[in-house]
Amino acid sequence: MSLEIGIKAPDFTLPTDGNGSVTLSALKGKKVVLYFYPKDDTSGCTAEACAFRDIFPRFKKMDATVIGISRDSIASHDKFKKKYELPFVLAADTEGKVTEKYGVWVQKSMYGRKYMGIERATFLVDAKGIIRNIRHKVSVTGHVAEIKKALQEL
Repeated sequence: MSLEIGIKAPDFTLPTDGNGSVTLSALKGKKVVLYFYPKDDTSGCTAEACAFRDIFPRFKKMDATVIGISRDSIASHDKFKKKYELPFVLAADTEGKVTEKYGVWVQKSMYGRKYMGIERATFLVDAKGIIRNIRHKVSVTGHVAEIKKALQEL
């Protein structure tokens, strides 16, 4: 499935770190940064999470909520969040329903081996629940600065 700018973001409810939960539709009135990443505590995912952490106060000033989503467990998210002092929610899509809805569960290839995994991607959702920006196949370097700029334009 491929989502497009200008459509309503698919709603979801997922468990989060700290035994919480997050429902996208409950965040109406706020801008939401949904960033999908492959795996907790790997080099690229850690760099991306720490970049979001470092700029998080600016996102808060823009009334934006950041949600990191992967297929890792709650226990994995709890460790990852604590280790890197991440101030935002990490949601566990262990069944893969949300990654499939957002079209980020894709075939990947490494060293000639094909497998299914999460494509690093970010969706910006406006206060009315509409997708306003989509970034697929994200390169970690400079990505968070690009998202901050796009948020300022919402």
